[in-house]
Amino acid sequence: EGVTCIIFIAALSAYDMVLVEDDEVNRMHESLHLFNSICNHRYFATTSIVLFLNKKDVFLEKIKKAHLSICFPDYDGEGPNTYDDAGNYIKLQFLELNMRRDVKEIYSHMTCATDTENVKFVFDAVTDIIIK
Repeated sequence: EGVTCIIFIAALSAYDMVLVEDDEVNRMHESLHLFNSICNHRYFATTSIVLFLNKKDVFLEKIKKAHLSICFPDYDGEGPNTYDDAGNYIKLQFLELNMRRDVKEIYSHMTCATDTENVKFVFDAVTDIIIK
């Protein structure tokens, strides 16, 4: 009760990895499942969410070698398997889970925790959301 903002972090680079505790479950699918349960929980019906799609630096290198269709068979990507196309596709998978688009906002950011400029930008964005 009284929650004004939820911060959810998912690793972009985990799209081709499985869970340590269950090697049958894809990490990105698990993140989407968890996000869905939090995003659409009745206690958070109108709570804004800040979605950090982290490890964009690792994802940038990995996406050149391992196609996103490993995780999302429906993904065909227009042209090559690019960072922008694949990253936006992943972001859309999260955003489309929001069943209350009319009352709940999700702010998404692709981040790299080791990039100090990026961290400052994200911190400022989160501060603005909380102040609202």
